[in-house]
Amino acid sequence: MPPFFPLGYKDAIHQWWTSVTPTVAERNVISCIPYLREAIANSTVPLDNVPSADHPRAIETSTKIDPFGPRVWRSTMVELSGKNRALNEFSVERVGEPVDDTLVMLHGYGAGLGFFYKNFESITRSKGWKLYALDMLGMGNSTRPPFKIHAKDQVGKVKEAEDWFIDALEEWRKLRKLEKFTLLGHSLGGYLAVSYALKYPGHLNKLILASPVGIPEDPYAVNADMPEPEESTFQDEFTRDQRAITKGSDRNNMDVQNKVNQAGVNPPQKRPYPGWLVWLWDANISPFSIVRLTGPLGPRFVSGWTSRRFNHLPTVEAQTLHDYAYSLFRQRGSGEYALPYILAPGAHARRPVINRIQGVGRQVVQPATETSPAMKETGFPVVFMYGENDWMDVAGGLASEEKLKQAKVKALLNSTDEEKRNENGAARVIIIKKAGHHLYLDNPDEFNSVMKDELEETRRHTLRDRAKA
Repeated sequence: MPPFFPLGYKDAIHQWWTSVTPTVAERNVISCIPYLREAIANSTVPLDNVPSADHPRAIETSTKIDPFGPRVWRSTMVELSGKNRALNEFSVERVGEPVDDTLVMLHGYGAGLGFFYKNFESITRSKGWKLYALDMLGMGNSTRPPFKIHAKDQVGKVKEAEDWFIDALEEWRKLRKLEKFTLLGHSLGGYLAVSYALKYPGHLNKLILASPVGIPEDPYAVNADMPEPEESTFQDEFTRDQRAITKGSDRNNMDVQNKVNQAGVNPPQKRPYPGWLVWLWDANISPFSIVRLTGPLGPRFVSGWTSRRFNHLPTVEAQTLHDYAYSLFRQRGSGEYALPYILAPGAHARRPVINRIQGVGRQVVQPATETSPAMKETGFPVVFMYGENDWMDVAGGLASEEKLKQAKVKALLNSTDEEKRNENGAARVIIIKKAGHHLYLDNPDEFNSVMKDELEETRRHTLRDRAKA
């Protein structure tokens, strides 16, 4: 059995001393993207041609190098209102084609847009699409303003923590002049994508939730005064060997419908997490704080996660992602401090998505006036994606699928003829084989294939609506 922290003390100190900046680490990850990599290699000054957070620019891949191009790959820092508020943005656009639809990608907790490096190229083969990947405010290489909560009650604290991220996303949307787009969120990004859909209705064509956190209801997580439940397998994120996960089935290869049938039958039990871990969580001491406090030993501490999480990748890419992860983890704390307000220890939501999901795609876009009735959303597709060996429970997605379908039936009973004609609500759960929580990285080929199908379906709907107008 390999050591829990495989990086030796001497190597850790050397990496700490010689480590690259976060923006250079992002640049190195971007350099791994197919066709963009070849275009960079053919340049006389390779590093100067890699778009990154500290090097906003665009590079075009020609058809000589890129059989699916030409495409423009661009990095931009988008300034928001207020002090020290800006979002790091990476975009890909097809040259010589009209942009019919837009895909926006949000990463998970403590991560960054670079983790999607195996998806950008394949996804942007789809005609008529432009892709934006964002670092959420206070994470990745976006700016890191101080994170503060002013609310006194628990519900208010949760909403304020959510708003800290989704208000920045909405401001970015306005700056980019996007009226409608498809939103993909992974893990915490999926949770926040649902919150965005509910607070800012009328702007989504489709919602894709990749192993979203915080869906199932758990009475212990909702009430801070109660003990925490046992059912979470959150610790698997740090202990499971990804090479084994991507080679074959493990936990979720059972009939997924059995999981939703069993969901909620047994009440949660008290979690055997040590008291010190719960104390650290509730005291808002993030794991990244420990990385920063350990100084020269930080790379060794991070290697305990990266050595397992990336060991299914080629050695060079695994090392590049380790460097990237360490560069993000060691930065000034900001958005990471939102986690204990949103989730209880073990990744159970304090404001569970399952209690709100039925409202997605059913919000009032324009309130009623004296002369006109209220305008409501008439549904849009919601897709849940899980790895077959995901530590996030697929039963939450299946239960959400059922609630969304029931919401559609209810809406159709009370809708006008026009609303019925415009009805577009749908929900489905998709399992990605040989993948865990980071399904987009564990089995990118299957993940990208599913994404291609979802984007093509959305574009057909867009073109159909445009033809009717």
